[in-house]
Amino acid sequence: MTTLNLETARAWYPGIDPVHGFEHVRRVYNMAEHLAVAAGADLEIVRAAALLHDAQGSHPGEGARHSHHEDSAEFAAEVLGEMGWTAERIHAVQHCIRAHRYRSQGDTPVTIEAKVLFDADKLDVLGAEGVARTIAYAIQAGQPVYEKPSQLFLAKWQEEPGEHHSAYHEYLFKLVRVKERLFTPEAKRIAEQRHQALVAYFEQLEGEEEGTR
Repeated sequence: MTTLNLETARAWYPGIDPVHGFEHVRRVYNMAEHLAVAAGADLEIVRAAALLHDAQGSHPGEGARHSHHEDSAEFAAEVLGEMGWTAERIHAVQHCIRAHRYRSQGDTPVTIEAKVLFDADKLDVLGAEGVARTIAYAIQAGQPVYEKPSQLFLAKWQEEPGEHHSAYHEYLFKLVRVKERLFTPEAKRIAEQRHQALVAYFEQLEGEEEGTR
């Protein structure tokens, strides 16, 4: 029987994608373990969900990120079913995966395991790694690292015609608010320092770009 671990998961992810590749999954897996222990969550559920949460739609250029959580949940059912997991525990893993997406219009985390995965995944968009991943994502998408946001964007989060959604735009739209969305006490504690590092970088970037720092 196949063992579900980091080495098993390596084949499901691009090795050189700095945004949603294997290294992201490795970090989320390790953080999820830490948060699960602190929260008293089911480690087997959390580990499986962390390994499988981006297994579909993670490759750069596929254009499938909007449904990757649903596709990954279906893939998880196949993998875990072949390993002999019960339907109840498969559904528990699927809920974690379906509810981990920040922009999701569907499931929100209900179980402690789902909250742990959500928090572990979101912590990876804060701090030094968050800066690196946000810039890498902008480059993958052919967008600039910095562009001065329009008043329309600042007021309604809508770009004007010809305006690019730069890494700085993503910081204003999403990253600066991530720590407010976290669920578990340990994740909130870790997020404080990472949030400060994130804000310091993007404020410095804005100042250098606009000639004020």
